[in-house]
Order: sequence, then structure tokens, then C-alpha cells
Amino acid sequence: MILVLNAGSSSLRCALFRPGVDAPVWRTHVAGTGTHPKLSVDGEPVVGERPPQGDHATVARWLFDRLPYAPTAAGHRVVHGGLRHAAPVRLDADVMVTLEGLVPLAPAHQPQALACIRAVGETWPRLPQVACFDTAFHRTQDRLAQLYPLPRALLDVGLVRFGFHGLSYAHLARSYPTGRVLAAHLGHGASLCAIRDGRSVATTMGFTTLDGVMMGTRSGAVDPGLVLHLIRERGLSPDAVAELLNERSGLLGVSGISDDVRVLEASDAPGAREALDLFAYRIVREAGSLIAALGGVDAVVFTGGIGEHAAQVRVAVCRGLAFAGVALDDVANAGGEARIEAPGSAVTIRIVPANEEREIALSVTEALALT
Repeated sequence: MILVLNAGSSSLRCALFRPGVDAPVWRTHVAGTGTHPKLSVDGEPVVGERPPQGDHATVARWLFDRLPYAPTAAGHRVVHGGLRHAAPVRLDADVMVTLEGLVPLAPAHQPQALACIRAVGETWPRLPQVACFDTAFHRTQDRLAQLYPLPRALLDVGLVRFGFHGLSYAHLARSYPTGRVLAAHLGHGASLCAIRDGRSVATTMGFTTLDGVMMGTRSGAVDPGLVLHLIRERGLSPDAVAELLNERSGLLGVSGISDDVRVLEASDAPGAREALDLFAYRIVREAGSLIAALGGVDAVVFTGGIGEHAAQVRVAVCRGLAFAGVALDDVANAGGEARIEAPGSAVTIRIVPANEEREIALSVTEALALT
């Protein structure tokens, strides 16, 4: 039985898979770790049982006591693998040292994953563990797609475009092993990826998860000169700028109301409408760049919480991509069907539920040659 742990910045998803089986035999989700944790099992909220109000390691150990089956291996989502790791890797002391060194590049996610890895090791010292990286999927990109126009000395020490959401894109790529796919992982964190024949060609996130499209509370790409202006002219410290761009921008910042698309769609406030319009506009602009990198597009795939559930966001994005032959079936889209392109559309349009846990389980099976 494979234990899968997907540690978010303030959540922990846990699942059990049999090797080679797509669906989990058990899965749970703890939201609000460290503040007001809430538990759901197999997608249903659990009333009357509250997880401990502690860090990810504390919550993980609490979940381990409730596993219906004993694990024989464990797999972890680790956001950053750096340039060294282009595939899942079995964890050992040397790998852990490398991953610790990448904490500054993903401070909201890397420590949580490492805490869960240690919790598993302390609970089952002999259990084989595999790290599966969000950055690894993008290591197939050409060198030019990964470079910034910076002094070579900085490029040589790893200041390059890494890209993220790779486990989500790897899951999509298994369903689209051929063709040119524009994949949109739209959630509180959002990015796009150009996938050709199952391999990443380009993506919107870069050195960090702050780059690319506008997100829930993250700005996405902004002029570096604006950052310098905030520091030099507005007197903000680097930490204050980081907090502004990561926690108070995006949908929340533009709307002044919320980072939740559902709340904004229900609001009559002009700021809410403008935030949603800007969100779609920035997605379309980035999508155009990725379509150019692909040399055209055969399929557009939406995934992530917003991508899967926000029909009006899909409408706005697909209208903006009409130039590429994208035509949406409004009825199918409103119903959230799996295939939502209009008859005669030159481009297939799909909704595919995100399933990082399945991708991790498959990667563990392959890495450890489990049967």
C-alpha cells in the first residue's frame, strides 16, 4: 500500500493507493493546518473530529494513527527539486540535504513537505520514501526556455526558470501523450504550461511561484522596475514587498474584496468585475505566448479548482483564444462536462480534474518497481 502525502502551505492531503490502481482506497484532506483545521475523508466533511492545531508534522502523525492499512512505501509532493532532480527520487540523507538547501526558493511549501517526510521516517524508520517534484516535469524544456537574460555567472549557479505545478501537468500529459496541449492549472496558485507530445515546452511560472499569471493573492509577473520603485521610492523593505506581492495582490488586491472567484462572481462591486476581467486577460496574454512556443495548439485543458468549476472564467479565456480556433460549447461548459468544445471547433477543449496524488502514486510505483 502506497501512502501519498501532498503538503500545501496550509493543508495536507493524504491517500492510500494499491500499486498499479488508479483510484485511492482511502483519502483525507486537512484544511487550515496551524489555524482552524478541518477534516474530510473520501471527500466528505467529518463532523465531531477535529485534527490537532499544530504544524504539518503534528497533523501527519495524527493521520497516521487513523490509516486503515499499513503502508509499504510513501510518496511526497515536494515543490522544488532544483536543477539536480528531473525525476522522482528515493529519499536518503544526501537528498534531504539538497532539498533543505532549496527551502529559500519555496518557503511556503518546501518546509511542510520536509516535515512530513521526517514524520514518516520517525513513524516507520524502514519505510522507503520517494520525493516527487513539481519542478521536475519542466526539465525537458530547451535551454533557451529556461534561461533569463542575466549575467552568465548567475545562470551558472541556478538562477533560471524552474516552473511549478509539474505533478498536475504530468497527470494531464499521461492523457495527452501526443499533440500540442495548452494546459491551464487554475487555482489559488495558477499557471499555464505548453506541452508537446507529453513533454513541457514552456510554462508561466519561473524561478519562483510568483511569476506568470495573476493568482488568488499573488501578483504574477510585474515589471522588476516596479519592485525597485516600491523599495527605493515607497520605502518598503524587501520582506514587505514579498508580503505585498504574495499575500495582498492578485484577485484579492485588485478587487479589494476576496481571493475567491465564487465571491467575486456573486459581487456587484466594480472592483470584483475588474479583478475577474484582469485574471482572464492575463491568462489569455500568457496563453498566446505559449501557443507561439508550441507552434499552434490542438487542445486546451482546464484543471485546478478554478479551472474545473468556474464556467465564466473558461468562457472569458476561450473567447480570448478564438484567434487560435478555440470555440466553446456554452451548454457543455455550463454543465461542467469533460469535453466542452463546440462542434466544428479546431481545438479540443477539456476539463480534467487535478489528481496530483494519483501521479505521485504512479511515480512511486515506477521508482520502486512495485507490483
